[in-house]
Amino acid sequence: MQPSGPGPFPAVLVVHENRGLNPHIEDVARRAAIEGFLALAPIGGYPGNDDDGKKMQRTLDRSKLRVDMLSNGKLGVTGFCWGGATTNYLAVKLGGDLYAAAPFYGTAPKSEDVAKIRASLLSHYAEDDDRVNKTRPGYEAALKANNAKFEMHTYPGTRHGFHNNSTPRYNEAAAKLAWKRTIAFFKQHMG
Repeated sequence: MQPSGPGPFPAVLVVHENRGLNPHIEDVARRAAIEGFLALAPIGGYPGNDDDGKKMQRTLDRSKLRVDMLSNGKLGVTGFCWGGATTNYLAVKLGGDLYAAAPFYGTAPKSEDVAKIRASLLSHYAEDDDRVNKTRPGYEAALKANNAKFEMHTYPGTRHGFHNNSTPRYNEAAAKLAWKRTIAFFKQHMG
């Protein structure tokens, strides 16, 4: 989605959850465009409901999907769940070609790969998310050891998926705060 007005615009890749390019992710891309970013929400493949979307996503070659997102241009990326893990993956793989990365409840990359990260990071975590949160301490230690530029926020009273307003896990206050922080972060690092 393209913002109104003359460009060029900084680009933000918006990576979906494990459900495909559902209406929630399309809305996130729309919101990024309203804030002045050229928002790219790749992959697609949404069969019309989240349950079928999860089944469809399981049949895809996830490593190929991630490689398809590699870019040689300067950009920012945000993602949710699988997209959060992909955001961390892209921070490693793109090195200096990525300005800013804002993963939402994404598992961490391997600690030995963290030294490749050059982007500034803004990581969002749900309080109740054991699977993802168990990867956080090692990630944080590796980021510190490599003098990375990063912030990590945990949102009290939230569960994995708290940003997605189409699920019962949605937490309006936390989602709004996390999005406000994300937009300010992208504006700071991508102008």
